[in-house]
Amino acid sequence: MFILCLLVSLISSLDVTAIAVSRSEYPLSQGAAHGPSTRLTIGNAVLAPDGFPRPATVVNGMFPAPMIVAQKGDQFNIEVVNQLTDESMFLLTSVHWHGISQNRSNYADGTAFVTQCPITQNHSFLHTFTAENQTGTFWYHSHYSSQYCDGLRGALIIYDPDDPMAHMYDVDDETTVISLSDWYHVVSPKLLALPSNADSMLINGLGRHVGGPPSDLAVINVTPGKRYRLRLIQMSCQSDVQFSIDGHSLTVIEADGQLTEPLVVDQLQILSGQRYSVVLVANQPVRNYWVRSLPNTPGANYIGGLNSAILRYRGAPAVNPITVTLPPKNQLQETNLHALGSPGVPGTPGYGNADINIDLEVSVKAPDFQFYVNGITFGNTTLGNSTVPVLLQILSGARQATELLPAGSVYVLEANKVVEVTIGMQSAIGGPHPIHLHGHAFDVVQSAGSNAYNYVNPVRRDVVSAGHPGQRTVIRFVTDNSGPWFLHCHIDWHLAAGFGVVFAESPADTPAYVDPVPAEWDRLCPIYDNQPNFTLPHIPNIQI
Repeated sequence: MFILCLLVSLISSLDVTAIAVSRSEYPLSQGAAHGPSTRLTIGNAVLAPDGFPRPATVVNGMFPAPMIVAQKGDQFNIEVVNQLTDESMFLLTSVHWHGISQNRSNYADGTAFVTQCPITQNHSFLHTFTAENQTGTFWYHSHYSSQYCDGLRGALIIYDPDDPMAHMYDVDDETTVISLSDWYHVVSPKLLALPSNADSMLINGLGRHVGGPPSDLAVINVTPGKRYRLRLIQMSCQSDVQFSIDGHSLTVIEADGQLTEPLVVDQLQILSGQRYSVVLVANQPVRNYWVRSLPNTPGANYIGGLNSAILRYRGAPAVNPITVTLPPKNQLQETNLHALGSPGVPGTPGYGNADINIDLEVSVKAPDFQFYVNGITFGNTTLGNSTVPVLLQILSGARQATELLPAGSVYVLEANKVVEVTIGMQSAIGGPHPIHLHGHAFDVVQSAGSNAYNYVNPVRRDVVSAGHPGQRTVIRFVTDNSGPWFLHCHIDWHLAAGFGVVFAESPADTPAYVDPVPAEWDRLCPIYDNQPNFTLPHIPNIQI
């Protein structure tokens, strides 16, 4: 199983390097946001964001991780430093910049064993890249096994000084960025053996758990009459949520870094990895309103402030809201979202009319409960699994799918072709499954649960629901970004159980396309290969 190549030590130790203090008022202050050139030190701390203390993996001693902000066209220079010490969790790391296309900088994508070797203890790697013409709402998180479930996740925002939607809002800064994340009371390496539902849902890093204390909830402050661009980032490891704010409609203007035609809704289902910008108009009576983020956990509710935060109008007392949730009348439907300006779907309209048509059938098989894509689980050691990153294999001369590892999970795509991917859910339980493609945004030609195709003006994004068994999703993109790119389920337990493939895009062009590869990148694998060999404990079969 591929995840065994990633596990280090599962010793139940609570050694930590810092104690993190929970914050009662979030978002972060202006001074806490980092620019595009910064250092992220990955370490350990004890956290109690929902009132239950547990060891965690943090960035610069903080959870959520510090927000990174930039302006359109900025160059990023982000040094990731590994100072992990807690052996109850992972001691290696890598950081992925979710939604950033990494054009000509595939080596900076941060995906362990796909685009780089992990960063070992007391070493670092400088990620240098530009986002070219990208603007919008992104985030960053560990892409080493299930490490981000332990806390390594934060917002990344690229502002557009000429935003064509700017006329719709008055306020758009770090105080309007809202992170949604599930939280577990058990460290993630142990949960890999037996995944379970999250213990709480946090909003801006704060929440409550069933039977726990009335710990602090996040407060989002607004001024009457102003319009706010709320940037919603779903950082969960598993849970999808139904997001709403009592008494307020929300106008969607962005999905996953792509502007959309304005769409008014009163509730949004948001899957792991997805982001939305919504405009909230503070036009209600001055009081407090519940902000709700209900996970798809059996029995989830709002009793005692669970799964909630507070929207507080200026002038309202600092008390809990008394507003009541009402059944939604206008839920977000993905098929109602359309890319701003209707850029259109590439290639010849009609199902199966792309240059390259790929069908990915997903199933789960007993007794090991691994996920299989076209009959192969990602990284199955019986298929010749390798911890040599796919990018390194390509730079070393491998060009054909038959030469690239993990065997059977790498699909070679020609350059400058229109690719249509159909993702069919056979027996893949545990959905809806959020499917994320690195290196590209794509057009959603067919949404899960819909029988309609849209080749004219669908939504464009980078994480899409593949739905439940019996449903399918169809996406299209153009192979204009050479390099290996991961396509995987963003439920971390499912990725660990084999739900992923790699699209090796024009590998013959990759050496010149990513040239020069930084010398620091070349050092990652030799340093990793010289690490001590950890004795891995027996891991029971994963149950989904």
